[in-house]
Formats: sequence, C-alpha cells, structure tokens
Amino acid sequence: MKTSNTNILLLVSLILAFEFLILCNGQGTLLSKTFYKKSCPKALDIIKNVTSSKVAANSALGAKLLRLHFHDCFVRGCDASVLLDPVGTGQTEKQSIVNTFLSGYDVIDNIKTAVEKVCPDVVSCADILALAARDSVSVPFGKPMWDVLLGRRDGNVSLLTDTFVQLPAPFSNFTSLKTLFASKKLNLNDLVTLSGGHTIGVSHCGSFSNRLSNFSSTSNTDPSLDPAYANLLRTECPTNSNPEVEMDPQSSLSFDNHYYKILFEKKGLFQSDAALLTNRDATTIAQKFTNNKKFFEEFGKSMQKMGAIEVLVGKVGEIRKQCRVVNSK
Repeated sequence: MKTSNTNILLLVSLILAFEFLILCNGQGTLLSKTFYKKSCPKALDIIKNVTSSKVAANSALGAKLLRLHFHDCFVRGCDASVLLDPVGTGQTEKQSIVNTFLSGYDVIDNIKTAVEKVCPDVVSCADILALAARDSVSVPFGKPMWDVLLGRRDGNVSLLTDTFVQLPAPFSNFTSLKTLFASKKLNLNDLVTLSGGHTIGVSHCGSFSNRLSNFSSTSNTDPSLDPAYANLLRTECPTNSNPEVEMDPQSSLSFDNHYYKILFEKKGLFQSDAALLTNRDATTIAQKFTNNKKFFEEFGKSMQKMGAIEVLVGKVGEIRKQCRVVNSK
C-alpha cells in the first residue's frame, strides 16, 4: 500500500511539474482556435465585421494594426500593454518615441465596445488586437490569411522604458536583430518572414534619414542603398521635415511578397532591411520568398509564433473592461 501511494504521489508531482513547465516555457501551447466557442460564440464575427467596416473606410488600417500587434508582442509579450494610457506621472509604452506614430487604438476601442455589449468581461484586448491585425490584413483576400490562437489575458503593467530594449530598431544590424528575435523564441526564418510585414504601411523620414547623408567617414550615403532610390528619398524627405514615406515603394497598400523583390534591388527602406542580405542564410530565405505562396505560408506560421510570445493565460492577468485602462480593484 505504501509503495502504491508513493507511486501515485510521484505521478501527481510529475504531472504538476509538467504543467508548470508548459505554463512557464510554452504558454502559446495553451492557446486555442476555439477558446471562445462556448463563452462568446459571436466574438470572432463581431471583431471581423467591425474591422472590415473600418478597413473599408481606411485602406491603410491593415498596416497600422499589424504594426500595433507587433509592438505589443515584443514588449512584455502579447498582453495589450501597448494599449494602456498613462496614469498620473507614470509613462506607458505608447508614450515612447519608438511608438510615437503607432495608431489604430480607436479601432480597438470600437471593437471592444461592440464585443462587450454581447459578452461582457469575456474577450481580452490582447485577443482582440491579434484578431484585428489578422482580419484587417485579410480583407482584400476575402479569407483569413492565418489562424489566430486565442486565450490571452491582458497585462496590467506598461512601461515606456521597456520599449528601448525590446523593440527592434530600424538601424539594427543583423547580429542585434537575430539576438533580439532569439530572445523572443523566434528563429532566423521568423526574422526574415516577419520583416516582410514592411510590404505594407509607411514610415517617417527620421527612421532612415541617417542613410541619406553623412552616413560614415567614407560614404555620404549608405552603400547598401540603391543610389537612385536614395536620391528619390532625399526629395521626399526635405531637411528638417519628417513626412511619411512608403516602406514598399508603389506597393504599400498591397500585402504581398513585393518587399523581398525590392530588397534585392537595394531598396529596403531601413538599415534593418538591408541587414538581412548581410547573412547568407537570411539571404537564402529571402530569395525563397520571391515566391508569393511560400511567403504567405511562412508568414502565417511566424505570426502564430509571435502571437504566443510570453502570453498571460489561466488566472494570470485580467480581462480589461476598457482596453486603455486596467480594471479598478
């Protein structure tokens, strides 16, 4: 009898240890496509419908929400911390200079309001952001471009200082990019694939103007940048001005693999784009994505991995009533 009890206790201990490891090291495995099937069966349709109506009025919304989701997941994980407004003297992620031009917060607010009317206190802002990013990019295709696993909970901490060390900078070299992505459990394929998100959207001149003049002691212009393209960018970026410029010239509203084509033409807008071609393995992956179908397939897989970064699940975190503020206690 004593041996039997010992074996049972050992088995229970192993099960608990295994569950703990999953929770700590692989929270994404606890997410599910059907998480709201019983608790809020209309949630996905509501999110899709509101998102689609907003995209119909603003075709650039897909890029905005995709970027918002990316900036959320890389800082403290996919916990909607990027959505939090400052309270008192505390500064949040959205106040960081690297997040100055993020937008789409109002769309997430509208979606949250619509969902709360049907299912109060059930659907997290983090899940809404992940779905809205996917649905906004998918509108032109008439079908979901990747699966979104659900079950994230919202965090209640947002610190401006976190953004400086956890977000990739546009002037990053290959080594720093690879190291940062690895710290988020994303591999080289994910790095090259998610960089393809630059195929839609715009940036401001301040993010790449260092490539256009006084780049180094030996070159006025970044030598990894096509000279004709550099001249074009100079005309679009007057001195002491910071206007918007397409990240993917003539194709910034089309989600496709065009980014990789211009990359090999030395027209990647950021140093971090050009950095991909400084590594042989990364270059091979980028070449693979000159096939549009292959890019779509891999982008979906990498978005799922990114969407599972350090997620809060179970009883950790909360379901915010409003996405801009934590719940009152």
